[in-house]
Amino acid sequence: MATGGRRRRSGGRAGAANRRGEAVIEQMPWQIPVNVDRPTEPLPPEGVQAIHEGAMRILEEIGVVFLNPEALEIFRQAGCKVEGDLVRMNRDFVIEMVGKAPSTFTITPRNTDRTLPIGGNHMLFGNVSSPPNYWDLKLGKKVSGTRAQCQNLLKLTQYFNCIHFAGGYPVEPVDIHASVRHLNVLYDKLTISDKAVHAYSLGAERVEDVMEMVKIAGGLSEEEFQAKPRMYTNINSTSPLKHDYPMIDGCLRMARRGQAIVVTPFTLAGAMAPVTMAGAVAQSIAESLCAIALFQYVAPGTPCMIGTFTSNVDMKSGAPAFGTPEYMRSTQMTGQMARFYGLPMRSSGVCTANVPDGQAMWETSNSLWAAVQSGTHMVYHAAGWLEGGLIASPEKFIMDCEVLQQIQRYMQPATFATTADDIALDAIKEVGNDGHFFGIQHTQDRYTDAFYQPFLSDWRNYEAWEEAGAEWTPQRAHKIFKLITAGFEEPPMADAIRGELQEFVARRKEEGGAPTDF
Repeated sequence: MATGGRRRRSGGRAGAANRRGEAVIEQMPWQIPVNVDRPTEPLPPEGVQAIHEGAMRILEEIGVVFLNPEALEIFRQAGCKVEGDLVRMNRDFVIEMVGKAPSTFTITPRNTDRTLPIGGNHMLFGNVSSPPNYWDLKLGKKVSGTRAQCQNLLKLTQYFNCIHFAGGYPVEPVDIHASVRHLNVLYDKLTISDKAVHAYSLGAERVEDVMEMVKIAGGLSEEEFQAKPRMYTNINSTSPLKHDYPMIDGCLRMARRGQAIVVTPFTLAGAMAPVTMAGAVAQSIAESLCAIALFQYVAPGTPCMIGTFTSNVDMKSGAPAFGTPEYMRSTQMTGQMARFYGLPMRSSGVCTANVPDGQAMWETSNSLWAAVQSGTHMVYHAAGWLEGGLIASPEKFIMDCEVLQQIQRYMQPATFATTADDIALDAIKEVGNDGHFFGIQHTQDRYTDAFYQPFLSDWRNYEAWEEAGAEWTPQRAHKIFKLITAGFEEPPMADAIRGELQEFVARRKEEGGAPTDF
């Protein structure tokens, strides 16, 4: 499959030039990683039961605030205890409703070759979403996000085969008024990319507009749109123990039209949740399950995922911290709980670092490997995230894609196959006790694809690296970024569909888009 749209474009290491031809880099083909590893499960069975019991008691005894009158009325009809905007619900109701959610489902974008299987052993990676700022390597500082920067990050989202879905805005284009921002960005997203997209649940107009635009881009009737998930939304609870009006409203609208929902509490231990990780996870589970129960009551079988964004704060400053040991353990524990409830899971590739440096990479790598260990199915923010989600960086995006490709290679059966050819006794016998394996036929037949080949890492020795210009990793990533965006071509879209999208955007702008108070 083409890497960047209608033609392959890529760049990278000089030694791979012959293999990659005119492409900017030699990247791995589009694939859906299959995680065959047994998940890391720090909780014994009694630990799982303890967190479950804690979550159920939160819902039964303490309750969760829902600032959405429609949700309150639905809970009242369902027999839950509603006092003002506080809802308490019986565990039997919660478990019954959560049991209606499918353990696996698909999301089908306009390019059906990019259909995403959610659940099982599948693992999907998405782009950075929602930072208001952008790291400008040339200026050496962060700047406010723009539409042009957002478009370039969407080009990277489409280009890299290890990125499977286009999450929220990869950087918030604050140069566009908030009332029409979603129209511009979704138009860009649906034309620059053909991968599965996300809608922010931030008001009825935004959700309804995005659903209509996804319908148009896919050439779908309303019946076809509702027949299976074509997109998804992700919401965060307002921890502790609160769900706001617009996010619940958006999810109800999505559920009634058969689209997928991810519920991801933002529970920071020590600030918005207990300082203990088990307590923070129990609260997060409670905040997720009560919303999923609501959506299942309204539309049984709605595809839902349980998300985790449980980490800790720096107790010296109160600032969020990501990629920490506590973050890793909370992700693993949430994976156990998601399996306990039979729900697919979402986690994130996140860091606290302010620039694309070593700290950024070790914190993100911790986050990504925690996702692998936990059995995560959808990894949000897998490429491009900095400063706890306040900065998007194209260089970090490309650096992260190197890590994502390595994870994908790690999961390929070739890395752990044990056929007679893999055990290679004949080759070992041929070399014997003296000699080497470089020149034998067994090696010659396999050397071109025996091992992972990086597109960004530099494996030369110091002298060769110095002679070639002594470029640090972000500088090399910046060059690749410029080459990819300069040569990018959008994936095909019929002129009639493109025109219909343009007409929809123009009409909705004339109508005022989404209301704002400024």
